Amino acid sequence: MALFTFKLPDIGEGIAEAEIVGWHVKVGDRVEEDQPIADMMTDKATVEMESPVAGIVARLAGEPGAMIAIGAMLVEIEVERESEVAAPSEEESIEEAEKTSVPAKAGTQGSDVGPGHPGPLLSQGHKLTEQHVLASPAVRARAKELGIDLAQVKAAGDHIRHADLDAFLLYGQGQGYRPAARAAARPDETVRVIGLRRRIAENMAASKRHIPHFSYVEEIDVTALEAMRAQLNDHRGDRPKLTMLPLLIVALCKALPDFPMLNARYDDEAGVVTRFGAVHLGIATQTEAGLMVPVIRDAQDRNVWQLAGEIRRLADAARSGKAKSEELSGSTLTLTSLGALGGIATTPVINRPEVAIIGPNRIVERPVFRGKEVVPAKLMNLSISCDHRVVDGWDAASFVHAVRTLLETPVLLFES
Repeated sequence: MALFTFKLPDIGEGIAEAEIVGWHVKVGDRVEEDQPIADMMTDKATVEMESPVAGIVARLAGEPGAMIAIGAMLVEIEVERESEVAAPSEEESIEEAEKTSVPAKAGTQGSDVGPGHPGPLLSQGHKLTEQHVLASPAVRARAKELGIDLAQVKAAGDHIRHADLDAFLLYGQGQGYRPAARAAARPDETVRVIGLRRRIAENMAASKRHIPHFSYVEEIDVTALEAMRAQLNDHRGDRPKLTMLPLLIVALCKALPDFPMLNARYDDEAGVVTRFGAVHLGIATQTEAGLMVPVIRDAQDRNVWQLAGEIRRLADAARSGKAKSEELSGSTLTLTSLGALGGIATTPVINRPEVAIIGPNRIVERPVFRGKEVVPAKLMNLSISCDHRVVDGWDAASFVHAVRTLLETPVLLFES
């Protein structure tokens, strides 16, 4: 037997180190060539590393959350033939590792996929047992407290989530559920802040530490806009269904040329503000791993249908873990929306080094005066947070008023 050292290859331009998000193997496991061994994160991209040789795992570089330098030992593997240990050149090692690394599959963070796990798939016709079901430790703990057999729970996706347990409780499928007489206390839980969650924590802390935020909120009457959106959806054919977001993006892009200070980035170390001509719009997207911001390139050149399709494509890519690194960087302005959970008003945190972030809130129907009459209207608050070093309050308020004019007179959105 001989020892093969697999060093962490260069998995991103300009990256000096990567974080161990999770192991697929443990010491003593036998691995085959091209078998996944670890998930590594650089910036916001997760990469699945695969073993270049077959053998027995002898040593791992560290626990999840540890940072590993490029070129440092990731895993040592005992191999049968001495020839397999012959060390390639650094360039060959990097090239081979890049060939054998693929984007990590969605759900590896925080799931049961890991050392000794039976795997995510069973052939059709086999009966699932509770051990074979994919679910996070938190979901399993909750199911155990409620007396639910996870094998009886139907998953909406590739593994069981809390929402699937909620549906099971609501509709009472299966015979394994015994409702508790009272709500049981949940055990305390200690969760390490690693992977994407750590990146989010670091970025948000840096943004609030370096940027003097101010927020402005304006109420917008979207009654006519909502009526037009319904008409467009009634005649959309095979095009994607329109939400409020594509219409709002068109309004933002039409208003921004008069407010270039908002579509900008501020390099505070160099003391330089770059105002962008094109709108590369970040769309804050909630995923199981945490918040990600895929980017719509040249949003100003797309119509509402193209925007709707791109929003869906990027959101699916982010949630499935298939978003490319270039799709997660380079935004010049960010839009964040909680949809139906949008609340009355928000004060979103700026996506540094950008200088502004915009957040539409929930649409509500309330009575309003139209002349001397009281009529129902659909109203939505629009929030904006800005970097006060670059953007004045007057500019932010004027920009939002310009957007409001476009949204309250929606025919203006389609004028060239």
